[in-house]
Amino acid sequence: MTRRAVAMLVFPDFQILDAAGPIAAFEIAGRLAPGAYELQVVAATPGPVVSSSGAALMAGTLSQTPLDTLLVSGGDGTRPERLNPSVIALAAQASGQARRTASVCSGAFILAEAGLLEGRRATTHWSRTADFRRRFPKTLLEPDRIYVRDDPIWTSAGITAGIDLSLALIAEDLGEAIARATAQQLVAPRRRPGGQSQFSGLVEMGGATGRFEGLLNWAGQRLCERLSVEQLAEACAMSPRNFARAFVREVGMTPAKAVEHLRVQAARQRLEAGEPIDRVALAVGFGDAERMRRAVLRTYGQPPQALRRAARDQG
Repeated sequence: MTRRAVAMLVFPDFQILDAAGPIAAFEIAGRLAPGAYELQVVAATPGPVVSSSGAALMAGTLSQTPLDTLLVSGGDGTRPERLNPSVIALAAQASGQARRTASVCSGAFILAEAGLLEGRRATTHWSRTADFRRRFPKTLLEPDRIYVRDDPIWTSAGITAGIDLSLALIAEDLGEAIARATAQQLVAPRRRPGGQSQFSGLVEMGGATGRFEGLLNWAGQRLCERLSVEQLAEACAMSPRNFARAFVREVGMTPAKAVEHLRVQAARQRLEAGEPIDRVALAVGFGDAERMRRAVLRTYGQPPQALRRAARDQG
């Protein structure tokens, strides 16, 4: 078996789980498939690199071994370090040597500063999407995705999404059986039951502080209605303009996108229960099956028929 060199790039104030999660996934996969991976941690300045939690990783220089995969951590440190020429140069150099490059969370800012995401599809942590779009308008950001693959670049959403990304990389290298076994060792889902939208929990909680939880519960009982911004704002006793701004700030997406998410979640439950597709589309407010199909595909990366088939196979 060919040994694949995997490098994790870190910097001061990186998020420890952004690095440790993928490292653990590749380590376990390497035990299940002996000799599959050679892991290294690299930094612009070798030595102990202190994360935002105070815990440190010992980093070295980029190995002379041909690099298969570059992973870039995220964290608070991406704010100053994306302007550090040494970090950006290392990311560009390592990516140029690697077969594929990936970022976790706000590590996408490092890749973007290195010019690696221009014209490509990508994602990052939901709370950083507005800043990312402002700074890198030529990147095709998909803020609701757990991870995005645009060969040879992969990007993932916040923190634990780095494990989802790593499992997908492992599946590509070693096959689905090893990826599933790795997930079992991590006590993590191979694929999240809630689908591949990083907004799943956030919408259900009503936002970062739960401010709109009552509103979204209210909307969830009225999915057959139009649920316009004006209607939602009235339910909150706010002007439409102030409501829309506050909602995006709190939840990380527009009210229309949140309503779509609620409809898709409701559709999934009905589809998995075996209800006819046309009936489900009407029941949850999509109006027709094609509109529902497009929305389900955007959220879960697969059509309604696939969701129903997966639920039937698991049953």
